[in-house]
Amino acid sequence: MTPNEPDLTALGWSAFFSAQMEHDEIDSTTPVRVLSVHRGELDIVGEGLQLRIQTSLADADDEAGATVGDWLLLDSDDHTVRRRLERKSLFKRRAAGADRRVQLIAANVDTLFIVSSCNADFNVARLERYLALAREAEVTPVIVLTKADGTETPEAFVRDASALMAGLMVEVLDARDADSVASLAPWFGPGQTVALVGSSGVGKSTLVNTLMGSDQIATQEIREDDAKGRHTTTARTLHRLPGNGWVLDTPGMRALQMTDVRSGLDEVFADITDAAATCKFSDCQHVAEPGCAVLAAIDDGTITPDRLKRWRKLIAEDAYNKESIADRRTRERSFGKMIKEVTKGKPR
Repeated sequence: MTPNEPDLTALGWSAFFSAQMEHDEIDSTTPVRVLSVHRGELDIVGEGLQLRIQTSLADADDEAGATVGDWLLLDSDDHTVRRRLERKSLFKRRAAGADRRVQLIAANVDTLFIVSSCNADFNVARLERYLALAREAEVTPVIVLTKADGTETPEAFVRDASALMAGLMVEVLDARDADSVASLAPWFGPGQTVALVGSSGVGKSTLVNTLMGSDQIATQEIREDDAKGRHTTTARTLHRLPGNGWVLDTPGMRALQMTDVRSGLDEVFADITDAAATCKFSDCQHVAEPGCAVLAAIDDGTITPDRLKRWRKLIAEDAYNKESIADRRTRERSFGKMIKEVTKGKPR
């Protein structure tokens, strides 16, 4: 192994993964990490090893498949995949389409940079979605605000972002300036993995280029009329940084459907869930019930009506997406039968 080749620790290997190896696997397998996923193939890296392999794990469209950041055990002789190790963290979303399948985003991430810009792209509801995603995965979220030079009041954006969750860290920077980006260094220790999420045009690819000290990733200008960007990153790829940390750029997501993130939502909206726990009735819907602590918090300004509305929407969306297609069809058929029974014999 040359000085430029990372060892397992620099790749993100830890006791969490080594504890999963069986005794007979220690000498017969090679741990590798997935850098990117292609159709039927994976780009992987290990100690003194970097290649593209063919495997069915690349095409699986559920949590049994492989995603960027995963750790695999390869047969040391023929480099075939023995198995995928249990994940320390996993980001996923409900993909668009009628089949409602789960789409994997990344695995074994330590920190999630939620990138937004100080312009028309800044969207509180979208930030709350990303925060719930991070907390459900038990990953540390950091909001990174870019393009502060485009506004005279960047502190207003910082204030609104900081108010979304207790203890939330918010960084403001110029993604093009290395000195400004240096404020993110504490999250890029050896072997640490940071994933970037956010809309197209907020500066994710520019930020990755600055972190890497290169122009490896293409960038494009945003539209002037609405501050929206164009997709430049089309695939998720792990990039190694000079300090042995790892950064994962992701394509801008036009839709981020919530699924299986109820505990994450409870953390992000702790002000609402804590208040709800003190309501007079355990089944309080926070609409007009007497003794509702949530409505009382709205009256005294502790919680805003808009925040309650966003919470309701995300809770309903998570429940809907969590329900399987089979369960939903069974429920709909039962409802249909009930309607028929109720209307049976009634005159037209």
